[in-house]
Amino acid sequence: MKAMVLQSPESLVQGEIENPTVEAGNTLIKITHSGVCGTDLKIYQGGIPVDYPRIMGHEMIGEIAEVGGAEGVEVGSRVIIDPVVYCGHCYQCRRGQTQLCPTGAIYGRDRDGGFTEYMQTAADAIFPLPDNISGNTAPLLQVMTTCLHAQRLADIFPGDSVVVLGLGVGGLLHVQLAKARGAYPVIGITRSPERRALAEQLGADFTFAPDDDVDKKVLELTGGVGADLVIESVGAVAVLEEAINLARIGGKLLLFGIYTSTELKLSLYQLYFKELAVINARAAKREDFPACIDLVSRGAVQLEPIVSHVLPFSELERAITMLGERDNKRMKVILDHT
Repeated sequence: MKAMVLQSPESLVQGEIENPTVEAGNTLIKITHSGVCGTDLKIYQGGIPVDYPRIMGHEMIGEIAEVGGAEGVEVGSRVIIDPVVYCGHCYQCRRGQTQLCPTGAIYGRDRDGGFTEYMQTAADAIFPLPDNISGNTAPLLQVMTTCLHAQRLADIFPGDSVVVLGLGVGGLLHVQLAKARGAYPVIGITRSPERRALAEQLGADFTFAPDDDVDKKVLELTGGVGADLVIESVGAVAVLEEAINLARIGGKLLLFGIYTSTELKLSLYQLYFKELAVINARAAKREDFPACIDLVSRGAVQLEPIVSHVLPFSELERAITMLGERDNKRMKVILDHT
């Protein structure tokens, strides 16, 4: 079968590999579409270490080619794959924190992933897709599950004020999910006028550029108290500093962006003085998939406006390098394997 194989950093080749032998309890999936994200770019560049050769890809959907132990599906059914693998019996797994399993893995990083023709996965790691979610958008559901998992940890209530810093793919999903959970106002902040317009199209109540006297505007929109929850979706220390400023006394910070800095310069006294709850989130749980599929299926969250490019599978390397280019009009890139 065909696969895009990363031989070493920035050495990606299309090759022929053996078809997987389906193990007991597993299901064989013919991959039809996959998504490309910043993690793939970091693996491609060598910033995230992996064992070579490695087949990347953790946002993938497809059709069942061999049922294995899966229930409620049949050959030809469209499904999305949860890329998180866990043991099921360690301390974290027993407490329901399967995404934190110390011996777990993620397809595309620790195990071969979805940039291929076929892959096998555990029978309980696949979720049926309804016909009204297209293949060109469905891989985004995996990203959405990480956002929903994070917001569940943050415990948003109807009427909570939410600020989303950074309106990339994750930020735009956070805006929609916060609205779906009853938050008001939902405020999006980014330098990009294109992304501010898109956020408003997708339900943001207000959007601003960072230099629009944001601190004052957020206070005005929240009755002078600040935001109940600030979602930092950039992964930059300077933006985290702004998140601290925008949160109300007794509020919450959701650190959704991934930080790689080893040194921080923050208003730590403000963290103490405001008694801010700092929430981190990693990956998602199986339970997040049906919920996200339902939200998209009934129109509460829109995925199509976030997809800017659909490329053939053979152009994976181009798709990955696009993520390293500054382009506010480029959003989610989807690969069509068919």
